[in-house]
Amino acid sequence: MGKARLACHADALDPTGTAMSAAHPNPVVLLHGLGATYYEDLNYLELFLQQKGYCTFSLTYGAFPAFPYVGGLKKISDSSQEIGTFIRAVQQQTAASKIDIVGHSEGAFQSLYVPKFTGVASIIDKIVAIAPPTHGTTFGGIYDLAYVGGNVTRQLNSVILNTVGCGACDDLGPGGSAVIRLNDGKPIKQPGNTLTVIASQDDELVTPTYTAFVNETGVNNLYIQTTCPNDRVGHVGEAYDTNVWNLIVNALDPVHAAPFACSSGCPGK
Repeated sequence: MGKARLACHADALDPTGTAMSAAHPNPVVLLHGLGATYYEDLNYLELFLQQKGYCTFSLTYGAFPAFPYVGGLKKISDSSQEIGTFIRAVQQQTAASKIDIVGHSEGAFQSLYVPKFTGVASIIDKIVAIAPPTHGTTFGGIYDLAYVGGNVTRQLNSVILNTVGCGACDDLGPGGSAVIRLNDGKPIKQPGNTLTVIASQDDELVTPTYTAFVNETGVNNLYIQTTCPNDRVGHVGEAYDTNVWNLIVNALDPVHAAPFACSSGCPGK
């Protein structure tokens, strides 16, 4: 397992130091995007959730020993096992009955993939997936080059990406093995799980943007711009956008969901 941390706001600790909160009893596991780590990408969101009284856990998954500061590179199937083990460890440490997951980009894809394929769905409650490449992404059109010569060049591209150490890049492209497996005709949202997918109409990496959504009964798919029309945030910025953060909090605690004043959004793409 990669590097990880338990980071609970003081208000979320009972006298024994157990990671519990009366208002928010579910610990929240945060999953970073491709090329990121547990201390970047979702780190500001994590602090925001702690200030709201949530107990949060995060890890760097999918990193190679020689490059511990770059996560999310290994194949989706390999990283998913690492994440599933981490989620079980969180439950054991906290004695919580359910765990919530918030993921961004590749981490959002993993938030869909892990419950379906690693056997942890029964201990998962709410999932908030920010800009997941659910149906594969062209990475802003770059991946289209892999198909210049049809399936032959697509297969060559796959070999190259896996050789240079980015199996996840291959897995998440159009026709990637993880994308095909996730969309195998069986439900992505697992029984007992609540799923919210948040996307931006200005996402320049998960393209077309609607491919982020999980088109199944009971899934809450929403564009940021439906709530905050003037927020033109891009893919990376979605992790740092306060409008997104407020949508996440409402998804994690729908009983107390509240309107919020929209900001102009994160300027970063």
